[in-house]
Amino acid sequence: MTSVLGFALLGLALIAGPCVAFIPIGGGSSTHVSITGMALLGKVKEVCQAVADEGGYEFKPTGSSPEELVQGCLGPTATGIVSGAKFHTALQEIYTQNGLVDRDFSNSAPHHFNSETFNEGRGLILEGMGAIKANIRSESYKAAREALGRVLHTLQDFYSHSNWVELQNTEPYINLLRPDLPLDNLADVNTPTCSDCESGSCPNPILPNILREKKLTSGYMGVYFSSKPKGKCSHGGKGDLTSTIVPRGGISKDERRFDNIAAHNAAVNLATSASTQLLEDIVLAVGNKEFLKMMGIARSSVVCFVIDTTGSMSDDIAEARKVVYEIIDSKKGTQDEPSEYILVPFNDPDFGPMFRTEDPDKMKKAISDLKPRGGGDIPEMCLSALQLALTGAPSSSHIYVFTDAAAKDIELKDTIAALIRTSKSTVSFFMTSRSKKRRRRATSSAFDAYKELALASGGQAIEVSKKQLPQATGVIRDTSTSALVTVLQRSVNPGKQETFTFTLDESLQNITLYITGQVTFTMTDPAGVTQSNTEATGKLGTVQTVGNLARIQLNDDKKKGKWKINVNSKQPYTVKVTGQSIITFIYNFVESFEGPHPGYAVLSGRPLAGQPTKLILSAIGKKGPSSMSVGDIGLVTVSGPESLSNGTVTDLGNGDILVTVDSVPDGEFLVIMKGTDKETNSEFQRQSTTMMSVSKVNIQAVVATSVEPGETLELPFGVTTQGPGGTYSIKARNDRDFPMVYPASLTLTTGKYANDTLTITPPATTPSGTYVTLTMEARSKDGTDSNYAVLRLSVITKITDFVQPVCKVLSVQSNDCPRDVSQCRPHQWEMSANVTDGNGTGIETIFLRKGNGTLSFSSLSAPFVVVKYNASCCSQIVEFIAVDEAGNVGKCYQSIVHSGSPRILTLSLLLWLCLLVSAFVVEP
Repeated sequence: MTSVLGFALLGLALIAGPCVAFIPIGGGSSTHVSITGMALLGKVKEVCQAVADEGGYEFKPTGSSPEELVQGCLGPTATGIVSGAKFHTALQEIYTQNGLVDRDFSNSAPHHFNSETFNEGRGLILEGMGAIKANIRSESYKAAREALGRVLHTLQDFYSHSNWVELQNTEPYINLLRPDLPLDNLADVNTPTCSDCESGSCPNPILPNILREKKLTSGYMGVYFSSKPKGKCSHGGKGDLTSTIVPRGGISKDERRFDNIAAHNAAVNLATSASTQLLEDIVLAVGNKEFLKMMGIARSSVVCFVIDTTGSMSDDIAEARKVVYEIIDSKKGTQDEPSEYILVPFNDPDFGPMFRTEDPDKMKKAISDLKPRGGGDIPEMCLSALQLALTGAPSSSHIYVFTDAAAKDIELKDTIAALIRTSKSTVSFFMTSRSKKRRRRATSSAFDAYKELALASGGQAIEVSKKQLPQATGVIRDTSTSALVTVLQRSVNPGKQETFTFTLDESLQNITLYITGQVTFTMTDPAGVTQSNTEATGKLGTVQTVGNLARIQLNDDKKKGKWKINVNSKQPYTVKVTGQSIITFIYNFVESFEGPHPGYAVLSGRPLAGQPTKLILSAIGKKGPSSMSVGDIGLVTVSGPESLSNGTVTDLGNGDILVTVDSVPDGEFLVIMKGTDKETNSEFQRQSTTMMSVSKVNIQAVVATSVEPGETLELPFGVTTQGPGGTYSIKARNDRDFPMVYPASLTLTTGKYANDTLTITPPATTPSGTYVTLTMEARSKDGTDSNYAVLRLSVITKITDFVQPVCKVLSVQSNDCPRDVSQCRPHQWEMSANVTDGNGTGIETIFLRKGNGTLSFSSLSAPFVVVKYNASCCSQIVEFIAVDEAGNVGKCYQSIVHSGSPRILTLSLLLWLCLLVSAFVVEP
């Protein structure tokens, strides 16, 4: 089915009409994105309801928007400001990977169930499901989302590209998700399947004997060739070269036409139901809370500390420990309680390992166990530790680095910059020096790399003495909060006097200004009231100055309208304005791709110079896009004379916008969005935090599959430049230090790709589910131009166990239960069963899914796990789930409902039972 990036395709098609180079299914109402979104949002609501029931609170979202869904899902801890940005980001990542199957695998029949590749297509689905479960278990949620998007595309294509609908099937083909069930009655290569359709649009060209015999077939697709076996159906459409070969036409139901409306609608409904079945299997395998984490539904941001542990850092470690304790104790039970804690220590020559936990007490212990040791007045492995944090923490995390020395591993600087740009994480450095001599040396050059990386990420580079450090860590308390947004971010180098204007809206809370550098300044509010840096407490706010940082917290009554701040300094300085608000945006720079189903792909590097820059932006408001009106969107310079390049905006619907900027500002730039909040009727402005710039160099590479431990993966890549040709150096690094082989340089000719291959070999001992981040860089000989590509791959042990756990009911004792349910209260019933793992990898977990009784079981390591259940006769149905170590899910169900009971089985319960029968084997 036609795919897109994010929500984009649907809106573009509706606006641009038939001239657009893709055709949305259903005349603009059904695409891979809408099908995937419907299944995901439905499953998220179910899981949120289950979590709320378990937690004893009500799940009552105030509306249907993702923002309101997140607010309701988080329950009592979501009082106050809670952002839906991470949920939006998770959805977009899934949609993006779904769409990229049409770009990266356009000629791969199994990825689309084309050309009767049913076993191969199912193999891709099963491999992907195994990768998703392994990635979630290893907390590699981004990898899980990417795999999920690809798998859903292939599964959905089955219903559009095969004749499953024409065979009058009204339920999804569960065998695609069940390798223990055969794919029966497949048409072989020598069996004709279609009649000729001269017009190319016939209601049902499937041969009558194929329909009568219930033979399963799919259309042949020729992207680069026009041949197909004799008598076979084609996929159809302009992109299929086989569709003009007899039998002509096609059986694809990708789009709704006058001749296939019913078949198209049926394919959409079945694809949606099948997607829901796949998501249900994942939820049962990993659990409700892990599924919600994968979907980006969490209380607040992740708090990540990267801490130098050399001998001179005892004061800094003590302050970091104090801050962590304060955050944990003050924010527990609030919407600002961190959803996860990450700690990465470093020394010389060691760094890591990365420690991560959701348990605040475990984080307290981990940071309390840090002891300064060794080292001295020497550089440390700071950037190696930061690389570990950037690849391990979720996107858009806030990372705080404590160090008093320069980076020994300075060669990682460009890699860190690439990771910052792709992850959109913010990095702040707390740089201390013990002696004046050392402080002068650090200030002059050693800390320059930290300052540049902080600026690139939108963070702070704070230089203080060790005694001043406790006064500077308020930045951590400010930013480790929910719904943090940036209103303004600017850098001035060299220093000069400049006035900055910005708009504050009524939705903003806890507004804070940060100025780094030796400056004087004066703030002016919309009413003309002023306050200078010399007034610690004034009419506008509270000013705290420590080291090179001025931190200004505005008074609560000072918000709405146009503000100004005049700053004067002879030294470089930065200005940043932040606050808390649900109004924000997420964005990705994109490039278009052609093929049978054209669309947009997220750039893994910098946009190309010399051509329009495109981005897709999702605006987020309190109650979704209906609660806000978006105005100008563009790119604004970070430093130098302020330059704003407004983009041409195409509304894609649902708050999603395609922005095309023809004239990109020189140097580094940020994304800026302005509009009106309808809830408060006030104008707002928001900026991104991560700096970006354009390049004439481009790297293209695609990770097509996962890799097994001990095996070598070949990764083809190509490099081109629109600038001068010549020798370009190639550098590649990965965060796991796996062995790699690649060329040190490539010779480029302007406008042409030079192709080569990188190989990477994870050790045989690598745990399944390990997520590897690989950064490649191409740089011109004179160093004036470069670009990067950040790629991610999963290390997955080959799965051989596809057999679900089996449940054998041993006994049911319900004789004491009365037939009249109204008399059930004083009576009990019980059941016992054996659970075995059919393929011997072992049962990992057993849990109760339905029923209000008590579930107990014997040791999970035993060959037969004895399960016992006891409940009131008022609770007459039980279902428990068994998951083996390979992630296979089995369901055990028992009912004591009497046929003559006054209790009425509702239609929904009957349908639920019918679905259950096909999902699990219960032996009497």
